[in-house]
Amino acid sequence: MNDMARCPALFIAAPASGQGKTTVTAALARLHARQGRRVRVFKCGPDFLDPQIHAVASGAPVYNLDLGMCGDADAAWRLYAAAREADLILVEGVMGLYDGTPSGADIARRFGLPVMAVIDARAMAQTFGAVAYGLAHYQPGLPFSGVLANHVGSARHAEMLQATLPAGMRWYGALSRDVQAGLPERHLGLLQAAEIADLEARLDRFADGIAETGAADLPEPVEFPAALPPQLPPLLAGRTIAIARDAAYGFIYPANLDTLSGLGARLEFFSPLAGDALPECDAAWLPGGYPELHGEALAANPHFFAGLRAHAAAGKPLLAECGGMMSLFETVVDKAGQAHAFAGLLPGRAVMQQRLAALGMQLAELPEGQLTGHTFHYSKSDTPLAPLVRAQTPDGREGEAIYRQGRLTASYVHFYFPSNPAAVAGLFV
Repeated sequence: MNDMARCPALFIAAPASGQGKTTVTAALARLHARQGRRVRVFKCGPDFLDPQIHAVASGAPVYNLDLGMCGDADAAWRLYAAAREADLILVEGVMGLYDGTPSGADIARRFGLPVMAVIDARAMAQTFGAVAYGLAHYQPGLPFSGVLANHVGSARHAEMLQATLPAGMRWYGALSRDVQAGLPERHLGLLQAAEIADLEARLDRFADGIAETGAADLPEPVEFPAALPPQLPPLLAGRTIAIARDAAYGFIYPANLDTLSGLGARLEFFSPLAGDALPECDAAWLPGGYPELHGEALAANPHFFAGLRAHAAAGKPLLAECGGMMSLFETVVDKAGQAHAFAGLLPGRAVMQQRLAALGMQLAELPEGQLTGHTFHYSKSDTPLAPLVRAQTPDGREGEAIYRQGRLTASYVHFYFPSNPAAVAGLFV
């Protein structure tokens, strides 16, 4: 094995959310994939939605990089593996470049990834240069490369912005305003990729736009030191795990699926929204998603809920995360105030709120071992159940309740399975 793998790589950052990072990253992925290059995209932070867009744009699974939830070693071997097979690595940051502890800047610095900042310039002139300078110099040692101006009004506007940049900072070009080029959103972020009917056309339009800028050129190669993935014991060999996967249950890290397969499990996917019942299985996983948006359709599939109840009654393992847990309550109340009868495996109800109810990384000390994950939800649960344990935030504050009934484990926490594969195996046996 070689000690290094070299691959052109770029970290796409911004001063804040909403500047256009996802659109620009997807545009670059689509452009280079159309040109026949093997593109591997990563997303910083615990995001589920942006990676779905980038997977369509690049034609390859998109993995998360997070020095907190995922860890340094996990990021190192995934980047090395990508560099060995790819022609280009793109990493989309999270929120603003320096937001969070650790931040996107910490990832770029740790792995020597050149940073291109996307700055929304629609209400900006000379201050553009000040923002660019601040991003480049706020912390020492950052491999800051340059800036791309987004939502630019005219060629003259672009020239004005470029003239404000400090000497030596690369101008990646400008993207004009295009009101039809945005990606549709809802309360947790972008729509899921499968829900955007014209996604392919949008991606091609993004790619056409960015092809006219300097960002379309391949970045310089980055060296990634050799790092191997952990060897997983066959703790789930011979076991079939049923996994709900559709528009109601779409929050699934590809790394989680890889971990289950690496532990030896056979994965059986099913769609409750399509009318599927729970298939024959040894264990089941209900990931997060948007069950509250599909209350009528789920309630119209009684075989799904009946199968879950029979599964639990038989003492078989079931992991339910966030939207998956909501589905197990007696009732879910959507944002319009309409109540939907759900599985009734857990007493109580989940009620959608108008504002974000919880957000952040979580550490859970389960009987099976410690798992990391994150929480991001707009609902609140009302249940008489006493938690098995409560997760904690990295700074020691009380986090989400984790419930246990028989072999059923339910929580608002989205677990990152590679953080402790043995503990994950314990949840499914």
